[in-house]
Amino acid sequence: MTNKPSDSFFTPVSGFDLPRFAGVPTFMRLPHVDLDHPRIGDVDIGLIGAPWDGGTTNRPGPRHGPRQLRDMSTMIRAQNGATGKRPFEAMNCADLGDVAPNPADIIDSLERMQAFYARVKKAGIRPMTGGGDHLCTLPILRALSGDDPLGMVHFDSHTDLFHSYFDGTMYTHGTPFRRAVEEELLDPRRVVMIGIRGTAYDNEDRDFADSVGIRVIPIEEFHARGVEEVMAEARDIVGDRDTYVSYDIDFVDPAFAPGTGTPEVGGPNSYQAIQVVRELEVVNIIGADLVEVSPPFDPTGATAYLGASIMFELLCVMFRQEQ
Repeated sequence: MTNKPSDSFFTPVSGFDLPRFAGVPTFMRLPHVDLDHPRIGDVDIGLIGAPWDGGTTNRPGPRHGPRQLRDMSTMIRAQNGATGKRPFEAMNCADLGDVAPNPADIIDSLERMQAFYARVKKAGIRPMTGGGDHLCTLPILRALSGDDPLGMVHFDSHTDLFHSYFDGTMYTHGTPFRRAVEEELLDPRRVVMIGIRGTAYDNEDRDFADSVGIRVIPIEEFHARGVEEVMAEARDIVGDRDTYVSYDIDFVDPAFAPGTGTPEVGGPNSYQAIQVVRELEVVNIIGADLVEVSPPFDPTGATAYLGASIMFELLCVMFRQEQ
């Protein structure tokens, strides 16, 4: 990892040099550096697409999320307008391309993704992923978790803690964190899930959370206490050890983010969506993702632009860790 300003190779293309509607779109107009590129050893944070939705149980489409996220992320500029941070000048960031899934085989896709992220970890790169459905997070955690299970801050309207679907299907976007706890990838006492809401099949997921010590903050509590108080508790839960951040775009109210497969009303607005990320500034983030953007349900790209903006805010708090 570098601890100095990034060199010109890693500087995003400016809209003053090439119009934002021109050129080949990469995440935030960063250089494309694949895992075999000669500059891969200089990358601090790698932005990665996970174009796969084999875990989706209802409305498909997140496999197309990374392309739309890349396209809309060309609107991201160098400086955070609220905090003044300029992450691309403090870290070497690059678009590492897409992990290649097998759209016909869930298990093979999980193995392919785990192998890809294992190479990312070996290269000393912290990954920032644009999904893809939420099952994509499981192989990332498998690759990143070591002897010490990770903590996790999870923004979502669903816990994704179910045991199985359809009489024994263990791998869907509703099960990744049940598997991650069972496989000891996550320390459940250092996991907080924020924004949970909506109708439910039963209490299975909440009962499991209670049994292992996962803190679930439902949306009613989130709104009653406010962003600052809730996020202060989240920081206390994960502490100063390695923590992963997983952000499902359906955490946000569908009035602001309709382009997702399982929307739930009553969520935060788009400002609160970025506020919660800014409150993670002192957290030791070793990787993050933004998942479940589904372009077929929002061809305007507004949901993807919010997703890309959240990814930039995540970069800005990860940038803090380089100082």
